[in-house]
Amino acid sequence: MDHHDERPDLDHRILTALHARASGPRVAAAARTLSLAGEHGALWLAAGLAGAAADRERRGAWLRGTALTAGAHLASMGVKRLVRRPRPGHVEPLVRTAGRHSFPSSHATSAVAAAVAFGALGARVVPALAAAMCVSRVVVGVHYPSDVAAGAALGAVTARLGARWMTGARDHG
Repeated sequence: MDHHDERPDLDHRILTALHARASGPRVAAAARTLSLAGEHGALWLAAGLAGAAADRERRGAWLRGTALTAGAHLASMGVKRLVRRPRPGHVEPLVRTAGRHSFPSSHATSAVAAAVAFGALGARVVPALAAAMCVSRVVVGVHYPSDVAAGAALGAVTARLGARWMTGARDHG
């Protein structure tokens, strides 16, 4: 049986269903905005630097959390180059992407790394924003849910592995 004749797998079906939600202009605009803000981890890096500027007592921890977030993003780019999974081709993407490969989602990796790292410093809004960022990548049609799940796992593991380094050394200046 030809692969194209088979019933689409769960990953394919979830992507198709969530991408259909983008037919509403508000959903599409929000997903596009999140995608743009999360490109190369920009939103999360800016948030970490803002945290470092605002919280002088824990500036070092914020900067190390920002470094962990950047490191997680770089790790996802390395995995992406190894796996080389093509982006979904059965839906029309709502945004342009920096690359052709989709596994893992680098947006999800940096978002979840930031949620874990900055959440440890009390930034409670970050996890909800990170979750929205993750879902937006499927809504805009550039990632399968498994790409996002793998990216989220990579970000969480990276941030957890670096948690002691991030919060262990107190920097008062």
